[in-house]
Amino acid sequence: MAKNNDYNRVSVLVVGAGPAGLACAIQLKTQKPEIDVCVIDKSAEPGNHNLSGAVLEKDALHRLLDSAVPGWWDSDAAKDVLRKKVNKDNVMFFLGRKLSFNIFFVIKLAKRLGLNFGQMIHKGDYIVSISKLTKWLGQIAKELGAEVLPGFAAADIILNGSADKATGVKLIDQGLDREGGKLPNFVEGEVINSRFVVLAEGCDGLLTEQFIEKAGLQRQSPQLYSVGVKEIIQVSSEQYQKFGDDRVVHAMGYPIWTPFLGPGMFGGGICYPVEDEHIAVGMIVGADWKYCNFNPQDALTNFKNHSFIRQYIDGGTVVEAGAKMIPEGGYLAVPRDAETGAIGRGNVLILGDSAGFVNMLKIKGLHNAIDSGMQAGQAIAETFENGEAAAVRYTELIDKSAVGKEMESAKNFRQTVAKFGPLQGMPLSVFGGLLPKFDTEKDFEAMAVAGYRLKPNQDFDKDTFTAVAATEHREEQPSHLTIIDSEVCKSRCTPIFDSPCITFCPAGVYETVHDEVEPANPSNCLHCKTCQRKCPFDNIRWTVPEGGGGPRYKRM
Repeated sequence: MAKNNDYNRVSVLVVGAGPAGLACAIQLKTQKPEIDVCVIDKSAEPGNHNLSGAVLEKDALHRLLDSAVPGWWDSDAAKDVLRKKVNKDNVMFFLGRKLSFNIFFVIKLAKRLGLNFGQMIHKGDYIVSISKLTKWLGQIAKELGAEVLPGFAAADIILNGSADKATGVKLIDQGLDREGGKLPNFVEGEVINSRFVVLAEGCDGLLTEQFIEKAGLQRQSPQLYSVGVKEIIQVSSEQYQKFGDDRVVHAMGYPIWTPFLGPGMFGGGICYPVEDEHIAVGMIVGADWKYCNFNPQDALTNFKNHSFIRQYIDGGTVVEAGAKMIPEGGYLAVPRDAETGAIGRGNVLILGDSAGFVNMLKIKGLHNAIDSGMQAGQAIAETFENGEAAAVRYTELIDKSAVGKEMESAKNFRQTVAKFGPLQGMPLSVFGGLLPKFDTEKDFEAMAVAGYRLKPNQDFDKDTFTAVAATEHREEQPSHLTIIDSEVCKSRCTPIFDSPCITFCPAGVYETVHDEVEPANPSNCLHCKTCQRKCPFDNIRWTVPEGGGGPRYKRM
């Protein structure tokens, strides 16, 4: 982990081996090869916990690799990961189960007029598997001399007394039984001391949220989330050819938003080719939905059954599936130090989805994650002898970069839709830069007793969904999911909302056992953390399980 063979100490510790964290490691090892860098991740293998759209703008990746790996585009890995590009860009509006309209001409017109919706163009972007992309970036980081260590789950970030500097992170204890007792193979979680700590855990990162609270970072608006559920479906060669290997479909409207009649949720469906005879189909839904019996997988079922989508996947076999949350709050929800405005504090930097660098006008964040990693690497290289200046320098670089400009351009977009709903909010958001900052409630506060009127006739098969996500955890370890107060479930949540966590958890973790709602199946958990952010009484907490657990995505 460090050149002096002190394996509990490292100069730069990156928590999270996703695109942001690995880009940071690659940039830093490119600029300062002598600096020891370690990247830890809770997944069993690089890429196992990475799930995305995933349409990737090329500029950030090219800038990263052009300096780090000359001639990289000729490598077999590059030709495999980046072999598909968007040539046909469909933006569809679904009206009911059968009607569909391609409204891409509206997006092109918006671009010509300089309106914010003009950013929603994907032609020329890469169509990638983020799992494969992450695995490739991890290999590049290793070849440059960084340590990339999967299976290391971090449980806590350790700060000095004044909370203006991190001294390291503590890994989770291993070898405990379900009650927390020590088994013969018990190993106490080590503390890894580091001069710099880079938080790149992805959406709603455990250490990131701990640090925000401990260091007193502030958001101008609450972070808003969406929940994404996705399947990769093996189809016939005829269906695949009909869809095409250079086409991306983004759809709005049915089944999560139908004007006037409802439902009225933010989000939409996605469909794109993954590899020969495999098509990815997904549904992204704003987590501020109000329907207590709603499950994003219900919307995915309806989306797959729409006549436009069904023609490409009917009769196909789901070979992989997964779920994750996406941070949507944008510019106003980025956590900053109250005194300096830094995205982090002192020697702690917050990157990618952990910071919330998703541009919802583009429906993209992957390129911003890579770009933020590059800015973090540069900031650490410049402030290596004065670590407490790192977060301030990083933020200066971010604000001047494409990331900062994009986030500023999408300011107020998601808050406007959250405030007024899709029907009024989407048109109003065109004037987002001129609108005031709207106060928005947290996602869980939006829950109501209303029902989702398009509920499918058949329950979604969560067992099969979980099985093809290949998720697993050591069965005997303590549950990493906790219901804070079971009395709240009994006296308030179940009588009013009928225990919505049982419905909306994509992996069927929650069940009623002896008249009590419990996280009865924690080994099924997909680490999406929807339960933590959507429980209507904010009564669930997610903590990290032992390293190596969770989903094992290969093609996502």
